[in-house]
Amino acid sequence: MSILIKNILLQQEITDIFIEGNSIREVGKSLACTAQKIIDGKGKAVIPGLINGHTHAAMTLARGYGDDIPLEQWLNERIWPYETNLTPEDVYWGTKLACLEMIKSGTTCFCDMYTYFDSTAKATEEMGLRAVLAATMFDYFDKKQAAAVKQQMLNCFGRKKKYGNRIIFALGPHAIYTVSTDSLRWCRNFAQENGLFIHLHLAETQSEYNNALQQLGLSPVRYLHKHGLLSPRLIIAHGVWVDEEEIRLLADYGVSVVHNPNSNLKIASGYQFKYEEMKAAGITVCLGTDGCASSNSLDMIETMKTAALMQKAWRFDATAMPAEEVLDCATVNGAKMLQLNIGKIAPNCLADLCLVDLNSPAFTPNFNFVSNLIYAANGSCIDTVICDGKVLMENKYVPGEEEIMQKAAAVAYDLMKKPTNVIAKNEANINENKDKRHNEQS
Repeated sequence: MSILIKNILLQQEITDIFIEGNSIREVGKSLACTAQKIIDGKGKAVIPGLINGHTHAAMTLARGYGDDIPLEQWLNERIWPYETNLTPEDVYWGTKLACLEMIKSGTTCFCDMYTYFDSTAKATEEMGLRAVLAATMFDYFDKKQAAAVKQQMLNCFGRKKKYGNRIIFALGPHAIYTVSTDSLRWCRNFAQENGLFIHLHLAETQSEYNNALQQLGLSPVRYLHKHGLLSPRLIIAHGVWVDEEEIRLLADYGVSVVHNPNSNLKIASGYQFKYEEMKAAGITVCLGTDGCASSNSLDMIETMKTAALMQKAWRFDATAMPAEEVLDCATVNGAKMLQLNIGKIAPNCLADLCLVDLNSPAFTPNFNFVSNLIYAANGSCIDTVICDGKVLMENKYVPGEEEIMQKAAAVAYDLMKKPTNVIAKNEANINENKDKRHNEQS
């Protein structure tokens, strides 16, 4: 398939883009190329496909189900009980809905962490997006559960060949407070042997940080360093509660950090994300939305705005994280983190890009396109989405979107009606963690 996009605004200039197969072949004015499909870019601008660095895609099914309550109550009374009833079919439709939302708001690649790897992979592949999918691990410091979950990871890894090149398998140990040291070391070794990413939550809340000091005698980053987890294969979500020495450690080992501003604000986990310090140290900082149960939205344009405004506000510095820089965090930096040839519109890059509709109040006047995109627009400005050289959305319509929303809504309503008695069990798991972690470290 070949596509020629004519007369599109790129970096304040009108140009053409020629796509052949899954790659961008030429970018220039008045290209004389023959293409199977021609797209008129008049009244539109083009941006690289956005990269969502941290999601729990199928949690679209829990959107709005546990809002405005404290984090531990949210986990114990809403999220964990709901997740124990999830089926592979539920995760499939929840992921389809997530992919639809991401396409409609300009995301072409995402880094996910969730249960039922195959359901997530199948839905993502069908929707045409690119993704790094981390199969989630919990062992709650139980040796039998640890053995079972390791076998699950091996099984998932063995099945990854069923899916195309757009689907990349990763390991997803949930967090240091739900996964044992032994399992984390196993992840380290398995990832190193097979060239896999490790994606986990780290230093998200102050209580996590304080509990690590109390129970492990080390902060979260130092704990991972002690056990050899820090490496260019490690992707940490959040990284809010870190000090200067920890930032240096993350930088020295090439660890990437995904900032999730809307989630951090909504569940009150912290707002003073040390972006400037991480950037100065050389850390690759990317952006993510987190899951829809905590952030409610997968709109990366909204996320970019929040990230920029948050930096300006807590630093009392209007120059912090300017528009061009925050766009890089959602494109160039995401590509660097995932080691993919995306995030730019240039010859020989993979053809992941989005056309932005300029015929709206958000782009009137259009003195500075990037500024308008970040501070004035939202995901609804995306008109056309191309991923891997294939048109996924055109004129703001994704084929089959009505069925996806209907099916996902039905699954979500049915899921919330299912009885559950796991609240006490999950509370017990958390309470027992303190003793198990203490014994593990002794």
